[in-house]
Amino acid sequence: MSFSYYGELCTEVYDLTKKVGQSFGGDVEYYRDRLKHCKGRILEAMVGSGRVIIPLLESGLHVDGVDYSPEMLASCRQRFEERNLVSNLYESNLQELSLPDKYEAIIIPGGSFLLIEKREESLNALKRLYHHIQPGGRLILDLFLPDNNFECGQFGGTSTFNLPNGDIITMESKLVEADLYNQYKVSYLKYEKWRNGALIQTELQRFALRWYGIEEFKLVLESIGFSNVVVSADFEYGKAPTNGKQKFVYEAIRQ
Repeated sequence: MSFSYYGELCTEVYDLTKKVGQSFGGDVEYYRDRLKHCKGRILEAMVGSGRVIIPLLESGLHVDGVDYSPEMLASCRQRFEERNLVSNLYESNLQELSLPDKYEAIIIPGGSFLLIEKREESLNALKRLYHHIQPGGRLILDLFLPDNNFECGQFGGTSTFNLPNGDIITMESKLVEADLYNQYKVSYLKYEKWRNGALIQTELQRFALRWYGIEEFKLVLESIGFSNVVVSADFEYGKAPTNGKQKFVYEAIRQ
């Protein structure tokens, strides 16, 4: 068994727990509202299996997607086909992003930007995103702060997921690295698929999370070249953040 990022079993759990159009705290509605006046192309980076891009496409917007996981993209394509949707889906990590188009807006919902583990890689990703935005275009993404658990070595419990075909996937998590000073955590996730009481498939995932202070990330965006950075709390545009349990939505302009 080798470690994966978003492999087959992880994607099955993701599809089950993050259904198409499922809104977390109003995020789908927020992105749809902030993008409703876009006439050009939009890119959803770290698109996953389509939770957000599909309702955006169904609302009439022109949205492409990019993700580094072939399993996630395969699931997204299948969901497109089920709904007779057509759009461009690209396989790439953001640090090496090189697409044929520039976009009126690029979005990264779901706090997914925090999954870029190395700080240098996250800065390179922002530079590539900046390059792919048209002058005057926008970057919109949301972030969050981690929980207060920094005790390594303990299991975080087991979750059980019942699949439509009767199979069961169990997931165990274990925090193996936590560095408050350098602002990252790493957990190991173990997925096991069971059929009729027999174990038929196992997958290990290394799950890293790197977070940023509220003002820190605003300064990061400005250092890349973005301007007019607005930080909003809990998917209410212009609402100032007040505590660490909120979601923080950044909207920034490429000049």
